[in-house]
Amino acid sequence: MTRSLVLILLAAYLVGSIPFSYLVARLFGVVDVRKVGSGNVGATNVMRSAGKAAGLLALALDATKGAAASIGAGRIAPSSDLLPAAAAVAAILGHMHPIWLSFLGGKGVATGVGAFLPLAPLATAGGLAAFVASAWATRYVSVGSCVGAVVLASLAFVTGPASVAWCAAAAAALIVWKHRANLRRVAAGTENRLGRRKGTA
Repeated sequence: MTRSLVLILLAAYLVGSIPFSYLVARLFGVVDVRKVGSGNVGATNVMRSAGKAAGLLALALDATKGAAASIGAGRIAPSSDLLPAAAAVAAILGHMHPIWLSFLGGKGVATGVGAFLPLAPLATAGGLAAFVASAWATRYVSVGSCVGAVVLASLAFVTGPASVAWCAAAAAALIVWKHRANLRRVAAGTENRLGRRKGTA
């Protein structure tokens, strides 16, 4: 049984590690998204470097792989709340540290949304609303991402099973940690804002 659990989580990690943002950027003419813009392998950097259509496609694919991981684990173990939630975290880790890109990936936001939407839909909707509101108010995607992740985890404790909530909290901690450099730049006033090119005043 333990071996099966490990294999399921490994599979979720591998699904999460599929570097869709990197591949989409290449499809739209950016040879290596890690060498342009912020250097992040995520939908926001793809959008800034390869265009809105590329960014939206990367966003959709990154969210889809998260959903595939948690839904797939749920179908294998339909009586378990913990396994699909743990698979969601494994998929997020896969996106953040993909084996295919020397473990240097994105920040896990879109993958996290896709992974937790089937497990905690109300909490995920609240997290998305918090993301939109805070990103719009501050003009910082990084702030919106961190606020949205924390709100999702907080609401999961109210709306869902404890196992899902604790996994959502772990995912939020990972996402905030991955944004630590962005948050330092926000504090210093050097973080790139929405609708403003990098380097403008």
